[in-house]
Amino acid sequence: MEVILLERISRLGQMGDTVRVKDGFARNFLLPQGKALRANEANKKKFEGQRAQLEARNLERKSEAEKVAEKLDGMNFVVVRSAGETGQLYGSVSTRDIADIISAEGFSVDRNQVELNHPIKTIGLTNVAIALHPEVEVTITLNIARTADEAERQAAGEKLDSAEAIYGEDINENARPENFFDPNAEEGEEI
Repeated sequence: MEVILLERISRLGQMGDTVRVKDGFARNFLLPQGKALRANEANKKKFEGQRAQLEARNLERKSEAEKVAEKLDGMNFVVVRSAGETGQLYGSVSTRDIADIISAEGFSVDRNQVELNHPIKTIGLTNVAIALHPEVEVTITLNIARTADEAERQAAGEKLDSAEAIYGEDINENARPENFFDPNAEEGEEI
């Protein structure tokens, strides 16, 4: 199906472009969301009549998104989740979770603006792209940790041993060479 785009859509085209898309994509997403019109003569005339108005509205949304982007770009957010000893999360951090975390800090971000190919399933620092507008994108850093203390240590750049991160101490302290004994040694003899 051929449609006329009413706004810029990444990997598809600019406002005013006539593009061919799959019927389902047009019927289920582009047309109901008001992002496109069917490409026929009546709609082409309608678009040309509204073009200046659409461009003005797009420019206004873009400037609002740029203001938010200045504040949001490069921010760090801490996510505390339970995880196993290997750093594998018991759940995952999805786009909905990320949108809720950002919204809790006072920004208006919807989950469909979070560009995440697959849910985050391990602890650590992760960069996530947020598309505030088709032409405005920012990157935030998620610090996923088991505790707030662990998150601070990760942010400082410390490489955490998984057991140390859980228990807060070096669990292998007793595994030092001076604590071993030789079963074949005579009594009282040191290694």
